[in-house]
Amino acid sequence: MRRFEGYGVLITGAGRGIGEATARRLAQEGARVLVTDLDEERAARAAGAIPGAVPYGCDVADRTSVDAAVAYAVERFGALDVLVNNAYSCALDAPLFEDEPDESWARDLDITLTGAFRCARAALPHLVASGRGAIVTIGSVNGEQDFGNHAYSAAKAGLAALTRTLSGHAARRGVRVNLVAPGTIHTDAWAGREERLERAAAHYPMGRVGTPDDVASAVAFLASADSAWITGVTLPVDGGLLTSNVGLRRALGAEV
Repeated sequence: MRRFEGYGVLITGAGRGIGEATARRLAQEGARVLVTDLDEERAARAAGAIPGAVPYGCDVADRTSVDAAVAYAVERFGALDVLVNNAYSCALDAPLFEDEPDESWARDLDITLTGAFRCARAALPHLVASGRGAIVTIGSVNGEQDFGNHAYSAAKAGLAALTRTLSGHAARRGVRVNLVAPGTIHTDAWAGREERLERAAAHYPMGRVGTPDDVASAVAFLASADSAWITGVTLPVDGGLLTSNVGLRRALGAEV
């Protein structure tokens, strides 16, 4: 299946994890992918292992850097058809909320939420021009329920709201805007903490945490013509986490 033959795609934070898996998946289906990352060497390593991928250093916290990345994608591929907003920041919470510093709050919102805004703003005219444009943003179940991380969760909830408002604006211009909300995903961010993933798996109705490929498959669907009449939605990719409280069911004696 080659749903993205001839497509030009830009993915932020694509040097590893979900972004890298998404770049690989879309490239396998024919896309030419700009693998962007704040770490240029990491972007180069990821792109080097993906046929049809090109690396580019991009800081989503800087408008000039974002504008340059979008311009480079359009120049290199001849068009930009898909934007995947994946870059994020997630600071650890202070033990007490009143001790949360302004700096970590501002960084999480600036990279995770405002970074996606900057990318969408720069990309939208080109997505309109492509005639098949799509924006897929990586949100989180943290934007839907309480799983900790105040600033990160607020930023992810903001992405869901931005998805809804931007989808209404962009629909008449031929661009669809959707969001994927993953649950716990086993990426390099969990290195050295695998035992926490094992404990987390017991709370998922499907009995495991997710993989980057699980999310990449959902992104590929929402970016493709297979979802041509879908816009403004949040698609949970969470093993059933948001639909069932496994811990409480067990406490009440239910079989799970």
